[in-house]
Amino acid sequence: MKTIRMEFGERSYDITVGRGLLASADRFFSLDRKVLVVTDDGVPPVYAETLAARCAFPVTVTLPQGEASKSFDSYRRILSVLVEHAFTRSDCVVAVGGGVAGDLAGFAAATYLRGIDFYNVPTTLLAQVDSSIGGKTAIDFDGYKNLVGAFWQPRGVLIDPDVLSTLPRRQLASGAAEAIKMALTSDPALFSLFETGEAFRDPDTVILRSLAVKKSVVEQDEKEAGLRRVLNFGHTLAHAIESENGLSGYLHGECVALGMIPMVSDALRPRLLRVLASAGLPVAFSGDPEKLAEAVRHDKKADGDAISVVFVPEPGRFEIRRMPLTEYQQDIVRFVSDGRKRI
Repeated sequence: MKTIRMEFGERSYDITVGRGLLASADRFFSLDRKVLVVTDDGVPPVYAETLAARCAFPVTVTLPQGEASKSFDSYRRILSVLVEHAFTRSDCVVAVGGGVAGDLAGFAAATYLRGIDFYNVPTTLLAQVDSSIGGKTAIDFDGYKNLVGAFWQPRGVLIDPDVLSTLPRRQLASGAAEAIKMALTSDPALFSLFETGEAFRDPDTVILRSLAVKKSVVEQDEKEAGLRRVLNFGHTLAHAIESENGLSGYLHGECVALGMIPMVSDALRPRLLRVLASAGLPVAFSGDPEKLAEAVRHDKKADGDAISVVFVPEPGRFEIRRMPLTEYQQDIVRFVSDGRKRI
């Protein structure tokens, strides 16, 4: 078992990582109260049931699997359940699932009664290495990713790598994309593990090294005033692809993989393409570049006629660049054109 402390003063919390820990979640979370367990029907029911069995007064909400559940309708449903069961400020919400469950449950916890306790039990590799920590919560709106949200740090995070045994290969690859993102910007040794293939045989090391990167960044810049933007590497184009595809079709990590390709140096790109391909991630996108370019205008990092993007010249080094929006949109057109040549 490994405990990583996220330092935010009186809002500090522990990330506990260890195999088989889900069955003893009450050792790490305060569950002797009303607990709303939020999960989805793509998560094996036994995970939410195991968590609920450790709670004094559990109530479970199971949402449909997929990005479409990060909606006002799902958000309203969770709030209605909290009201129906008379949850108070002394009660809590626990997410058991991937990024969708965590983002949605966290946003509900952040806004119900102006904020109640929230815990996260990520069950996908993507959520374990990235989205389960850091305090970003959100729902999608009008087809655009994470347009409505809040910063709300969890009270604790429990990561049990054993739950990954039931994850489809495609979901594992999607999670690997976020770890590759961390490696490229901040951990060249981890990127080397992906290049040699060792990372795919040692998920525990991938999880811990990725968490170390995110911990360092988020503690220095909790609300994305500067440094935290590095965690958006690949995400500007990724969110545009998700929006252009109606927030479906591609998994989030697959979109991040595509989004990183044009944002690395020419020298690094062949190495990245080999790693992505070996992970089972897409390396080309044949969608409508004009629709992608329009979606970028709604990105949170766009400001007037300019946008902030993260560029990686070599593993372990990154640059946050401010560039004209039209120039970035031209890059998107070239990316799609180059990708069509690889299909």
